[in-house]
Amino acid sequence: MGNEKEYQVRIKDLYKSFGGNSTLANLSLDIEKNKITVITGPSGCGKTTLLNIISGIEKPDSGTVLLEDHSISYIFQEDRLLPNLTVYKNIEFVLKSTMTPQEARPIVEKYLKLVRLYEARDKYPDQLSGGMKRRVAVARAFAYRSDLLIMDEPFKGLDDELKKDILEEFLRVYRQDRRTVILVTHDRAEAEFLGDVIIDLPSVNHIR
Repeated sequence: MGNEKEYQVRIKDLYKSFGGNSTLANLSLDIEKNKITVITGPSGCGKTTLLNIISGIEKPDSGTVLLEDHSISYIFQEDRLLPNLTVYKNIEFVLKSTMTPQEARPIVEKYLKLVRLYEARDKYPDQLSGGMKRRVAVARAFAYRSDLLIMDEPFKGLDDELKKDILEEFLRVYRQDRRTVILVTHDRAEAEFLGDVIIDLPSVNHIR
């Protein structure tokens, strides 16, 4: 009994089409709790659509998505930092609805230090490199107390050396603050480096 798996997301017979072309057809899979599940596959196989359905951004044509909890953070492909706010304020922003600035301060500072951006806390997004922006996005997603973190190609376009540094940074933060992560990537090396479980769409092969 002690080894029984716990699941954060359970998907059954999911179907979604656009313009008469099926993107996801009768997809069934389970996402384990507090693990990093990486979803790979060729362009157009429905990876982003699947993330959008799980997060509630899109509705499936049929099938079911059962979530253990409904608290979700989402890191998109493109940077979505608020340009008029500093690094510190971008992270604080996601906490404003649930706590005072005084209560948020230790949390914001914790994640700024974890992603090694504390010294850049007063900079604005247009003063940051691409890699720094990704690290702010990671810090912001972890600062928000979600049960599920969804990441759509979050490290796309970074050069290999920078990507390696940020992947290591991400794992370091994740190990200190575990939660369920679903990450989409085209990069097989990235998938192997991060994934506890790797799922290959459209065949839905569990590689590990």
